[in-house]
Amino acid sequence: MLRRLALVLAVVLGAGVLATPAAAASGSCLPTGGGPRCQVWTGKAVRVGDGDTILVDITGDGRNNPRWIRLINVQAMELTVYSTTPSRRRGHCHAVAAAARLEQLLRAGGGVVRMTAQHASSSSKNRPLRAVQVRIDGQWRDVGLDLLRRGLTLWQPFKGEYAWNASYRTAQARAARDRLNLYDTDACGSGPSQNAAISAFVNYDAEGQDDKNLNGEYVRLDNASASAVPIAGWWVRDSGLRRYTFRAGSVIPAHGSVYVHVGKGRDTATHKYWGLTRPVFDNPTDDAQALGDGAYLFDPRGDMRAWMQYPVGAPVATRAPA
Repeated sequence: MLRRLALVLAVVLGAGVLATPAAAASGSCLPTGGGPRCQVWTGKAVRVGDGDTILVDITGDGRNNPRWIRLINVQAMELTVYSTTPSRRRGHCHAVAAAARLEQLLRAGGGVVRMTAQHASSSSKNRPLRAVQVRIDGQWRDVGLDLLRRGLTLWQPFKGEYAWNASYRTAQARAARDRLNLYDTDACGSGPSQNAAISAFVNYDAEGQDDKNLNGEYVRLDNASASAVPIAGWWVRDSGLRRYTFRAGSVIPAHGSVYVHVGKGRDTATHKYWGLTRPVFDNPTDDAQALGDGAYLFDPRGDMRAWMQYPVGAPVATRAPA
């Protein structure tokens, strides 16, 4: 992924120079202050990878080359075609829009970024995990929070980097409530069974130990419609990149349900098996870490058709309109 991005991405942002070079310092994780303490870096963003990855020349890091930075706790849909010309970009539904909004925010801040993390070693695929803030109209603004508020990314908590979870999960829940972007069930065009009333439920806490009872962790899809809904080619996923794609012949029965169990087993008409070897859905916490996740159902056009975020944190719609 990094190699491909390095070869094809060259979105150079506007001018902006830091007055005083500085290595990592200590400060508030959040642009508004408060919360736990973080290590803080500054730098100049020079390229946008996609809706959750940027290339940054970090001030005072002793390196002669910029580094790819992965935004903390957000997950954008994937681009498939990268270009310096935005109109030439292609990707999954909402991927192009997320990259464009991130680019817009970085340009508005002159490319100068403030990056924070609770642990300098936090990373994803060799990319440092950092919350990224840009200064617009005299105030630092968290780009991840902006993307979540607009419904352009999913909330993806990382253990150990929790300072943003409470505000991020609330931002996602409000975007879902308001049917913004990802939560507009026909944003990418009318899909199959578009008017079906489908909802999602995730059983994230299996009986006993989650890693000993993988099939006790499952996603249930409910169909409140009077007609069965064929779902071959549809998929469910968590906030990461893990997905289960429904095989030919799969349907959600009228006024019935289909289960996707995390572990292994023999598929039936209403019980499917993801085939994973460890739990997918982290249990939520009510402490300062504010952990959680979600389950999301997508149709073949890439529209999200049903979802369940947990814990909620704000009212969340989980059913497509009848």
